[in-house]
Amino acid sequence: MPTESARVVIDLDLPGPTISRHLYGHFAEHLGRCIYGGFWVGEDSPIPNVGGIRSDVVEALRALRIPNLRWPGGCFADDYHWRDGIGPRDQRPRMVNSHWGDVVEDNSFGTHEFMALCELLGTDAYVSGNVGSGSVQEMSEWIEYLTRADDSPMAALRRENGRDEPWKVPFFGIGNEAWGCGGNLRVEQFASLARQYSTYVRNHAGNEVYRIAAGASDHDYNWTEVLMKSFGPLDGADGPAGPFQGISLHYYTMTGPWDDKGDATSFTEDEWYVALSRAAHMDELLTRHGQVMDRYDPHKRVGLVVDEWGTWWNVEPGTNPGFLYQQNTLRDALVASVHFDAFHRHADRVVMANIAQTVNVLQAMILTDPDTGALVLTPTYHVFAMNTPHHDARSLAAHVIAPEASRKVEGKALPLLSVSASSKGATAHVSLSNLDAAQERTVVLDLRGRDIAGFSAQVLTAAELNSHNTPEHPEAVAPRKLDGVRRHPRGLEVDLPAHSYATVALELGADD
Repeated sequence: MPTESARVVIDLDLPGPTISRHLYGHFAEHLGRCIYGGFWVGEDSPIPNVGGIRSDVVEALRALRIPNLRWPGGCFADDYHWRDGIGPRDQRPRMVNSHWGDVVEDNSFGTHEFMALCELLGTDAYVSGNVGSGSVQEMSEWIEYLTRADDSPMAALRRENGRDEPWKVPFFGIGNEAWGCGGNLRVEQFASLARQYSTYVRNHAGNEVYRIAAGASDHDYNWTEVLMKSFGPLDGADGPAGPFQGISLHYYTMTGPWDDKGDATSFTEDEWYVALSRAAHMDELLTRHGQVMDRYDPHKRVGLVVDEWGTWWNVEPGTNPGFLYQQNTLRDALVASVHFDAFHRHADRVVMANIAQTVNVLQAMILTDPDTGALVLTPTYHVFAMNTPHHDARSLAAHVIAPEASRKVEGKALPLLSVSASSKGATAHVSLSNLDAAQERTVVLDLRGRDIAGFSAQVLTAAELNSHNTPEHPEAVAPRKLDGVRRHPRGLEVDLPAHSYATVALELGADD
């Protein structure tokens, strides 16, 4: 039996801010085999597809109910000129993808293909505009092309290319990593450009755009502060902020320095804890960037958008170093669960997040085998699937009461139990991560304010810390029923295996 225990107090009758489904967003860049060989196989491929878009990838992602998809980058976005990706595919100009592998891009996947993908997925489009090498006019015309309904010049051009009705584009990015690959700009320069470019990303035909300015990397709180100062007055509680409505934050988890980030599958127990400690650092980043934003925006009219997050390991041996292909283990799954707990706790300010990336790149949901065409769902995919009940649910504060086990990692204490919870109607959902590499744990869920009419639980774990899924062993890490849940005088008692992620679904009775 487990030798350690903890108590988690959850007031089921005191719901907090709504956990936006958009915290479970995704990211698809023209990078490696994310688009080509991932989403896009072409209409002549023997792999089943709809208009060139791979059917089994769509089916797997629809099961996650992915709320939004960011495209075309990333660094690629600030080299991308959208007119090169419209019209007959065999007539589209080519370009060099200088950021990712120095390969030639034929632009066969462009605006129409991306919007068709979003329609197949049933997801919202998050389009990233080019500030680094593009013009204000180019960005203005793109949103017109996408969303205008009448006979304007860009709407007419869209119809010439086969699409009569406009699309809905709820989210538009104003540049990407402007401090680096998006132009190497100083924040004062970019703040002015963000105001200018955002002004010309107009609302057409009833399409309301949420504009997201390229924000900080990691702990660059000055970048956030300068952007917040660039807004108009935000002391009122009503109305959208302007000229943009959100700012982004990028943060990646790795165990080594930039030039040797760590291995995806071959790591020590110490590196296990370093990765999870650095993932848990997201909570501090959200707190401190949020505090900066609160000084200028006390009513939280500006959203924080974590539109790049996840693990970044050294590429798999024998693969193109510019394609960022890495395996995905149980460790990655727990990195994801720790991030989601942080996002849930900050749901009053964090309005969207996008894991990097969806297929075949970095911390992917799906890996596709280039030789056999086999599709593999990663451990991270299963965390997203297990967490779908949190979408648009009300957050519940989850207080871990002593004894709370922790481990000292890089001079800081890493709590070995990560928890978050939410409720929606007559149901609630509790997420529990046991980060201890070796020790099982018993957790008492002290559930207050509502009766528990029923419960069920799932767990994601495996025999080894580096267990991962392959075409030969596609379910080495997959959810299964968690039997170690029973009633307790305070609510429920849960036995968590070592190195595991579990979710407990509650059927709630009437309010007390």
